[in-house]
Amino acid sequence: FGSEKGAFTGSTGRKIGKLEIAHKGTVFLDEVSNLDLSLQAKILRVIEEKTLERLGGVNPIRIDVRFVSASNRDLKVLVEEGEFRDDLYYRLNVFPITLPPLRERKEDIPYLTEHFLKKFGVKKGVNEKAMDKLCSYHWPGNVRELENVLERASILAEGDTIGPEQILLPEETQTVERLEEARKKGERELIIKVLARTKGNKRKAAEKLGVSYKTLLNRIKEYGIS
Repeated sequence: FGSEKGAFTGSTGRKIGKLEIAHKGTVFLDEVSNLDLSLQAKILRVIEEKTLERLGGVNPIRIDVRFVSASNRDLKVLVEEGEFRDDLYYRLNVFPITLPPLRERKEDIPYLTEHFLKKFGVKKGVNEKAMDKLCSYHWPGNVRELENVLERASILAEGDTIGPEQILLPEETQTVERLEEARKKGERELIIKVLARTKGNKRKAAEKLGVSYKTLLNRIKEYGIS
């Protein structure tokens, strides 16, 4: 929503918010179900009145923005549970599009795999057994989970081909055991590779490895990685 000069301690100038920047354009609200009720109310006001006020401002600013939202949770259920405003739900639900989960469109997995590997900037392919493993998994986390699994696999793979042993799925390892499985296959080398890839950023490395920051620090200490 932006802010005016002096709106809060340290505010030295006017800041234009993203909604104002998007005037005459489109705003995508990803995982809209995660918005708290107070923010939902503000979004609703923008949709209904086509105005907003910057923090510390007194004059409404007219904007013309098209909202597109997405959620992997059933908003209607959240409305019934009191976690999502019914008025905002009906405002956003003008033209709903249901995207089937990845488990119902397995034919997309090879194309998504190619896309993500290109995105990672790695020149590696996926062999037939690895692809069979990807296609047989039920993907509760949908496309984002596939992206994370492939990024981890691209780091683990030594050569130019990703095999099934590099496709580490939660069904095999469980969340808290992911790094333990990698350790058996050369955990120390894996951590070093990820740290190099994140330029020493341990928090980003922990995220890519699928473990907590504290767990990664313990492993670094255990293996004497500097």
